[in-house]
Amino acid sequence: MNLPEGMAEHLDQGHPYPRAFVTVSGAHLYGFPSVDSDIDLRGVHLLPLPEVVGLETGQETVTWTWDQNGVEADLVTHDLAKFCRMLLNRNGYVLEQVASPLIVATSPVHEELLALLPDLVTSAHAHHYLGFGRNQWTLFEKTGRLKPLLYTFRVLLTGIHLMRTGTIVADLNELAPEYGPPYLPDLIEAKRAAEHGALPSDAPARARLADDVKSLTQRLEEERDRSSLPTKPTAHRALHNLLVRTRLAR
Repeated sequence: MNLPEGMAEHLDQGHPYPRAFVTVSGAHLYGFPSVDSDIDLRGVHLLPLPEVVGLETGQETVTWTWDQNGVEADLVTHDLAKFCRMLLNRNGYVLEQVASPLIVATSPVHEELLALLPDLVTSAHAHHYLGFGRNQWTLFEKTGRLKPLLYTFRVLLTGIHLMRTGTIVADLNELAPEYGPPYLPDLIEAKRAAEHGALPSDAPARARLADDVKSLTQRLEEERDRSSLPTKPTAHRALHNLLVRTRLAR
């Protein structure tokens, strides 16, 4: 994707802390942005040592929304320590933020986090994708909107691929040919017209959609059960050492 001009410079001027990385998440990462989609930015910031060891501590989470040349940008960053704790839980969302190929800002800390990803992926991450998929399917059933339906398929396919390969792919366009039903490209194309559009009139019947989601959910559970991935991350000590080195260098 092409970022709006001046976005990286805007971060330098307005964010209160240095960033270890900032990447693009949301619909742009998932491969189905609409013409009116916001840009979701996620990342890690680095608190200075006095704001860690003193009585007055810095912000663990920074949120910031602004208009960037007519496009709404939504930024959320976490301090490195908080982010490392999140990485050690079964949180696929933060794994995707580290691995996102849509990079706004990076650093050696980001490179180390990327190198540690194979030691952070576990079979327990299937629970994240199963839960996210259930929530998005429930939202689709209530609203009939295309966006939560695509989110449902996206998280299930990402989870299946993760359990099979141990690698993170969040783009539905890459996942659909191998794992998804044949109508997904048409739904992705329809989503490009409007962020909150309804299910197209020529889309598959609700019963077929429900059957396909149920089938993919079962497949994700099966892939989890036969996965050779560890049940817990093995990068705890490496993350600890990275955090200590980074803190002391500040």
